[in-house]
Amino acid sequence: MARRNGRKKNQLPDLYYEGYMEKRSFKDKTSRKLWTCLCGKTLFFFNDKRDEDYVEKLDLCGLVSVTDDSSPDPNLDAARFNVQMTKENIKFTAPNAESRELWKGFIHCVAKLEVPLTLNLLPGQIHILRETVQKEQERLTNPEPKPSPPAAVKTEMPACYYEVPYLEAELLLEREASKGNLLLRPGKQKGSFAITTRQDVERPIFRHYRILPKPEGGFYIAVDKPVHFDSLHDVVAYMVEKTDGSFTPLNIEAHYDKNISFIAADKENGERTQQPLRPLEDPIPVTVKARNDEPEPVKNPPAADKRVEKASVTDGCSSGETRPVPEPRKLPPCPAPRTSAPTPPAAKPACPTNAPEKPRILSNPEMEKQILPAALSELKQRLGQKTKLLA
Repeated sequence: MARRNGRKKNQLPDLYYEGYMEKRSFKDKTSRKLWTCLCGKTLFFFNDKRDEDYVEKLDLCGLVSVTDDSSPDPNLDAARFNVQMTKENIKFTAPNAESRELWKGFIHCVAKLEVPLTLNLLPGQIHILRETVQKEQERLTNPEPKPSPPAAVKTEMPACYYEVPYLEAELLLEREASKGNLLLRPGKQKGSFAITTRQDVERPIFRHYRILPKPEGGFYIAVDKPVHFDSLHDVVAYMVEKTDGSFTPLNIEAHYDKNISFIAADKENGERTQQPLRPLEDPIPVTVKARNDEPEPVKNPPAADKRVEKASVTDGCSSGETRPVPEPRKLPPCPAPRTSAPTPPAAKPACPTNAPEKPRILSNPEMEKQILPAALSELKQRLGQKTKLLA
């Protein structure tokens, strides 16, 4: 199996050896095949080789021994060995015998800082184990500073995180008591945090809890029995869930106005008042229609109007006799239409010349309905008079 020295994974210590192994502890009913990485003095277990977050880990500081497992197994190729710790015994199964010997050698080297002499290994493999012991001694003597997390990780804070010191945290929880009673704030030490809570019994009671970072990543609450977490979000969720909702994370929502306003002074008395800003209205397109004040001419005037005009012309002028032309009947004035100009008053009919007078053009249908019956009535009267004269 190829060995990759110095590879970093999730900010873990230096990698010495890795590969798939089956792991089974006393509390496990069945074995699980996990991708195992030996980083420093800790075994980290992943579900898959490509995973970045480990599911379990085993600290080898309490190692007692690493021995072969001589219990009978139907699988003849099974390369099993036991890792005896101070509190438990864990059974591992390597892919083959060579891999088992390497795992035993690396685990013994980092835990005891010495190369075991009872392993069946090649000289080159023993030389690699000696280098591993030397690197682990240097790592323990001169621990490397933990690299600061990237800027993207720093900004991923819980919603109840506020950049306030010790006393201002208490004042903030007291002023915003209706919006929560728990907040997260920076700690005194670099990279540490603190949780401040407020509860009312007979008087407000404030408590502060220190949150410290772990060397391998994550955080823990520094109390008598420390509680470990992977992130600050898990710390806040733990405080809320384990107290049955007694703690509520402080969440101060910002207030935004829905209308724009400004302070303006009155020009007359100088009084300053708040005035709303009128929003710009979208212009409404106006369709301008061409105005035509002149009435539309009637193309086909009624035939009755022509008969009325002819009768008035022949009467009194056909035989050369001069007869007084009766004045036309005065009709009630018709209301002028709204869109048309006022109609000029009708002139008195005069004796026609050789050219016949053009018929009058009526423009309003409502006027025609009123004038036509009166004209017919006058025509009947004149015809009756003429019939009497001829008789």
